[in-house]
Amino acid sequence: MKIKLPTNVQKAISLLEAAGFEAYAVGGCVRDSLLGKTPDDWDITTSATPEQMKSVFSGFHCIETGIQHGTLTVVIDSSALEITTFRLDGEYEDNRHPKTVEFTCDLTADLARRDFTVNAMAYSPSSGISDPFGGKEDLKNNVVCCVGDADRRFNEDALRILRGLRFASVLDFTIDPETADSIHKNKDLLKNISVERISKELLRLICGAGAHRVLSDFSDVLFTVLPQLQPMYKNSHDNPHHCYDIYEHTLFSLESISPDPVLRFAMLLHDSGKPASKTFDEKGRAHFYGHQKVSAEIAADILAQLKLPNKFRDEVLFLIDNHDRWELYEKSERMKKYLARFGLERTIKLLQVMRADVLSQSPEYHFRLESIAAAEQLAKELAALEPCLTLKSLAVNGRTLINHGIPEGKDLGAVLSALLEEVIDEKIPNDSNALIVRAKEIFEQTKKQS
Repeated sequence: MKIKLPTNVQKAISLLEAAGFEAYAVGGCVRDSLLGKTPDDWDITTSATPEQMKSVFSGFHCIETGIQHGTLTVVIDSSALEITTFRLDGEYEDNRHPKTVEFTCDLTADLARRDFTVNAMAYSPSSGISDPFGGKEDLKNNVVCCVGDADRRFNEDALRILRGLRFASVLDFTIDPETADSIHKNKDLLKNISVERISKELLRLICGAGAHRVLSDFSDVLFTVLPQLQPMYKNSHDNPHHCYDIYEHTLFSLESISPDPVLRFAMLLHDSGKPASKTFDEKGRAHFYGHQKVSAEIAADILAQLKLPNKFRDEVLFLIDNHDRWELYEKSERMKKYLARFGLERTIKLLQVMRADVLSQSPEYHFRLESIAAAEQLAKELAALEPCLTLKSLAVNGRTLINHGIPEGKDLGAVLSALLEEVIDEKIPNDSNALIVRAKEIFEQTKKQS
């Protein structure tokens, strides 16, 4: 099989081969090409040592940031390529980095140190695909399998545990039984990995097509990195609104929303506060009063723990804190107020969260989906009319009212807020003359009350 290489990759391989060295595209770019996908990145491996590479690419801009590990970055056609010497890794001391690196001329030995068979393939136009560990067959069978001994691979770099789950989720593959057993056995090694690297893998994992299945089969791994979620596991709702336990409901809701990291993360955490909020009435029916607030508190701790960006954190917490605000879709007359308070984008995202939440409840409550869809349509229609929803959109401002006798100060702000609320409620038109008259009335009423 031929793989179409980008011009700069083809050029780099040709230059190395012309100088008498082996050179191949390697790893994920080969995997993705065989899957019919366009690779995001292209990596090259070669028998040339770093010094020999520098000689081959002497006419190009080279960056030596990874040179001690055999990696030279070469800029070809304005694009940076990482080119790495075939190598053998020494012993790993920290479940992450090899103590030593030894260069080799053996491609198979280089591929043998890689994590999974689907990532241990190399390709060059002159020699085709090199696949000593059965990566093509595993791709055909939709299987994630370690190269060689799984325990050794995970002890070398514990992040491979999450990478394996991420590949299974994103590619929607199953995990080879021996690899799966090793993942369960070695999950505690993840405690040695930085939260930044865990966050990156986790966000990609939950956005995969197979996220529900992977997080169900490997819940113990998730709870190793996010122990705050374990109380949801096999914790029954004990309520007719639900046909799944809290953790199952969480996974069904996660797969029921678009694969956006904010939305998926919100669904993963939206009911994390239910176990702590669970109470029973006299009929033995469970209730979870205030669970959205408790969930938001747990989510805030998790988001801080994972060191996720503040903007991401704020979006997730907003969705969790408001995900049970049913009047958003039950009371259409309030939509303008919600648009004024949340804005269109947040309102739509919140309705998407509510839709996913309902889809993962008992089927007899799915009738709410019609109301949610109608609310989303209404929100879009109202926003398209560009109604007055903010103080900035009012036909008058503070200076206008000051010029008409309302003094500067807290009363001025209160009058403007009252005007905006009445405009949103359509009690008064957004007309400057009408607003000035009404502002004076409100101010006089305020003076009498004080």
